Amino acid sequence: MLFWLGVAAFAATILISVSLHEAGHMITAKRSGMKVTRYFVGFGPTIFSFRRGETEYGLKAIPLGGFCKIVGMTPQDDDVAPEDQPRAMWRFPVWKRTIVMSAGSITHFLLALAAAWVVAFTLGLPNTNYPTTNADQAKQKAYVTVSDCTWITIPATAPAKCVPGQGGAIAGPAYAAGIRDGDLITKVGATPIGTYGDLTTAIRSAPAGKVAFEFVRDGVTKTVQVDLATAERKPLSDDNGPTTKVSVAAIGWNDTGVPGNIKYNAASAVPATLNYSWFIVENTFKSLGKIPQKVPALFHSLSGGARDPDTPISVVGASRIGGEAIQHGVPQLFFNLFITLNIFIGIFNLLPLLPLDGGHIAIAWFERARSWLYARLRKPDPGRVDYYKLMPITYAVILIGGAFTLLTVTADIVNPIQIFSR
Repeated sequence: MLFWLGVAAFAATILISVSLHEAGHMITAKRSGMKVTRYFVGFGPTIFSFRRGETEYGLKAIPLGGFCKIVGMTPQDDDVAPEDQPRAMWRFPVWKRTIVMSAGSITHFLLALAAAWVVAFTLGLPNTNYPTTNADQAKQKAYVTVSDCTWITIPATAPAKCVPGQGGAIAGPAYAAGIRDGDLITKVGATPIGTYGDLTTAIRSAPAGKVAFEFVRDGVTKTVQVDLATAERKPLSDDNGPTTKVSVAAIGWNDTGVPGNIKYNAASAVPATLNYSWFIVENTFKSLGKIPQKVPALFHSLSGGARDPDTPISVVGASRIGGEAIQHGVPQLFFNLFITLNIFIGIFNLLPLLPLDGGHIAIAWFERARSWLYARLRKPDPGRVDYYKLMPITYAVILIGGAFTLLTVTADIVNPIQIFSR
């Protein structure tokens, strides 16, 4: 029940966000003097509507977005009444059109900032400095996570469970010696250990066999003999590097002392919100750049292959993860997903591609720059861009976007990303 409540709640937040996006367009258009004839939440058959002034407001049956109709968005619009021609959007200064077309994305950014600020002093925000790479983890204190089993040679396809004595697996040397999760390693043999990087270097350079490990647990220093094993491993700094034989203890980095989530007060939440939002912006651009290379992974997931958690998700997938977050009592994930999605939608809509808002903005400024240049060259103003000539590109964007949406939705239904273990 909690899962479905979470799914419904997240879907509702998306619908509200998109509705406010369109409200941003409508309000700024009206304030600028443009005529807005319709504002609806949803698509399809109309459930109800009412008219206030010159605008019809209403709700439609399919809750998958919303729209507002601004008169004369392009010079080619043929449904502008003669009396409305002076208020056609395309006739307004470029700066006003830019404000109106960017208002939707700005609304998403404001929603994300407001949500992040509230979450910062109520639930806490993710630690943007949390070490996620091998290089970052190597700089941390040598707290360890210990495995009770490891492989001498890492199999190409790892079995469901590592069992000592099966498939080249052996008992974890550190675990067998009595070291446990959360212990802080301070010395390997005669080598003092200051960081996790020091620890891995010391282990890999030590000869196989028994080596003294000094560690601290609950404030008490202890020493055990760890029987290091020889195994085939790749360099820690290069997952694509050559495999060599090194000594291993079957331990990994433990994030003891490094918070994954940080809670702030109302004042300190302001810079934390800005920092976290910029962190998402940077990662959004990185994710957009990686989309083409993630498409094959999405197709692979449709055939039953493991779903890469780094692949794009649709609204369906986001709602599903939101439901799981509520089901498992992790509201931070629910709200962080809401924040991330709003920033992503805001940035995506500003891409200079039709029919996105950014495409209309790009054309408006192209017209302005071209008019300025022609005036300097003492040539006649070439006038407005003919949107009909751009229709093939627009249709291509719609086709590619539609196909990608269908692919992500299908993947999210057939093989969804699993955040929580079953």
